[in-house]
Amino acid sequence: MKKVILSLTLIICSLTLYAQNIIGAWESYTTSDDGEKLRNVVIFAEGYQVMATFNATTGEFVHTNGGTWKLEGDMMTEKVEFHSDNPDFVGKEVSFKVKISANEIEIVGSGSKINRIDDGTPGALQGAWLMSGRIRDGETQLRDISRPRKTMKILSGTRFQWIAYNTETKKFMGTGGGTYTTTDGEYTENIEFFSRDDSKAGLSLKFNYELIDGKWHHSGFSSKGDPMHEIWSVRE
Repeated sequence: MKKVILSLTLIICSLTLYAQNIIGAWESYTTSDDGEKLRNVVIFAEGYQVMATFNATTGEFVHTNGGTWKLEGDMMTEKVEFHSDNPDFVGKEVSFKVKISANEIEIVGSGSKINRIDDGTPGALQGAWLMSGRIRDGETQLRDISRPRKTMKILSGTRFQWIAYNTETKKFMGTGGGTYTTTDGEYTENIEFFSRDDSKAGLSLKFNYELIDGKWHHSGFSSKGDPMHEIWSVRE
């Protein structure tokens, strides 16, 4: 019996280690049909993930999808919450075998591999967040984060991506992403792709940020130059 308990403990520890190893940002490069170099970036937070494809040179947005994930042994299962190309995929589960090492994830049998960008550190804001409110003219306006219309932002240690979508209608509304830094209460986004306007690629936007009672307060000016004060809550 002790041997059985020990074996189960080792299995649980192994699964936990694998899950921790996946947290962070990963990338690969592919070539489009017209010969353009494409960059594929995947961000794994605890329980949630997002993948984006964009032109590595121009930042032109190509595709994104994501949702929840779980790892059981060497089997990864992802449930799609949003898909920029085909809404019919929303709500479906996809399972595949993975081989994980410190700096590489291989999707077994496909020939696809992604390489580590970061491991989730330094990660002051690492994780999955949902837009949960705004402050306008000094008035706090909260929103129900359980509703199907969502704006989610997933951050690794160095990368971010936001996604606006609706799990009920399966509609994808937009996304953007790139790298970020946090220094002395200042949060800076360096945009590498923006689905609604490719010309935004290359912009750097600075915001004030503060964690108050576990919520991320994000204030400054949007990419359009409009003043904003957003409240984000950790996605459970």
